[in-house]
Amino acid sequence: MSDTTVIDTAPLGAGGPRVGVQGLGCMGMAFAYGPTDTSEARATLERALELGVTLYDTADMYGAGENETFLSPFFRAHRDEVTIATKFGIVLDPADPLARNVRNDRPYIRQAVEASLRRLDVDVIDLYYMHRRDPAVPIEETVGAMAELVAEGKVKHLGLSEVTGPELRAAHAVHPIAAIQSEWSLFSRDVERTAVPAAEELGVAFVPYSPLGRGFLTGAFTDASGELTADDFRRHLPRYNGANAEANRALLEPVRRIAEARGATLGQVALAWVHAQAAARGMSVIPIPGTRSRARVEENTAATRIELTPDETAALEPIASRVRGDRYADMSFSSAGRE
Repeated sequence: MSDTTVIDTAPLGAGGPRVGVQGLGCMGMAFAYGPTDTSEARATLERALELGVTLYDTADMYGAGENETFLSPFFRAHRDEVTIATKFGIVLDPADPLARNVRNDRPYIRQAVEASLRRLDVDVIDLYYMHRRDPAVPIEETVGAMAELVAEGKVKHLGLSEVTGPELRAAHAVHPIAAIQSEWSLFSRDVERTAVPAAEELGVAFVPYSPLGRGFLTGAFTDASGELTADDFRRHLPRYNGANAEANRALLEPVRRIAEARGATLGQVALAWVHAQAAARGMSVIPIPGTRSRARVEENTAATRIELTPDETAALEPIASRVRGDRYADMSFSSAGRE
């Protein structure tokens, strides 16, 4: 099920710009998911824009800056049509590709924004996220430093990634937060405890990343360790490997039944569930499924026009509670441990 209809738009939080109701996660175009066909990836960016996708999401740590650099020609060519989102806060260790550190301090933020502006080759970043939270730094201090960037014209709107509801409220009291980004899907619903209700209350848009379970919900792979290349980081995510993956495959059966009945794909049903949260909760929910394929972006945007019935929603409801395995090998790197 795919067509070429332009998708609808929604506000990116109170006071934020209107963007397509589905964005594009660009991480995999130059990072994390194995080899990339760069010409197809660039064509995918263009095709997404034709279909009304205007929110493009990257981060300074994707490929140690390579992802931002890769996207910059597209952004320059369409600067007035796109909303650029990037992030700071995760520091890579050149000696250990899997090691991650977090910095939220003012000196680092100022260093990071200048580097991102340079790589993106733009004068201002539309949406600047704190990528991960360092609990050792008061979030009020971090957001205060981010607010300085708004005042200086380097950033237009602020976002937070992987924060709890109380953390979002504390941040929003310092400076308006346009969007919160965390994993939210049929497989991952821990954000519904505090983060989603806080975003709904404050008028903050929710931007779900990995709404397709990093491809697992589409049936693109069934066991990361046995099917994906050695440089694909999904091989290190517990729920997509070994016995966990085997158990989680069985959870896709109601998704498959609904897809077959509708002549849709598994991924479209999974995305339709995420999009349905907007109407159900009265808030902007703008998922950013990642792809580097034109066919996939057409398929994904078509999912915005699938309206699940109450019976279909009920059939999908139990899935998340039955998922085996954590989102990350080290869950301290997420908001889950602070919820």
